Amino acid sequence: MESILLPEPVVSSDPRDYLPHRNPFVFIDRVTSREPGISATGIKCVTNEPGGFPQVLLLESMAQLGGIAAATEKGEGGFLASIDHAEFSREVRVGDRLLVSVRVVKSFGRLFLMEGEAFVEGEKIAMAQLTLGVGKI
Repeated sequence: MESILLPEPVVSSDPRDYLPHRNPFVFIDRVTSREPGISATGIKCVTNEPGGFPQVLLLESMAQLGGIAAATEKGEGGFLASIDHAEFSREVRVGDRLLVSVRVVKSFGRLFLMEGEAFVEGEKIAMAQLTLGVGKI
């Protein structure tokens, strides 16, 4: 018998299986882990974005991954309600491979307070506190 404390296996690594977003507005390439209601990690390979990958898109990638972490079923809708704090230590450049992680700090019904981080080659380059609304709208 499996422990209920083990992370849910990633049924699909394709974020489009969890999100209503479609290209070119999907900013996570692959989901690498997911614990529903707790956390998620994913990868974004920055290629071909003119001018690099702006900070606002980095925040959007955290929000999309947060929606994947918070959702209880695939395809559940949601929205980014607020960005309470964000720090960036360097720009994201074409060729960077981002490791993005989010974790739920608190939840209030369908609202989730989350902390997100992004790393390039082990160096933390960004962190943010986000509030997401998740669920059928």
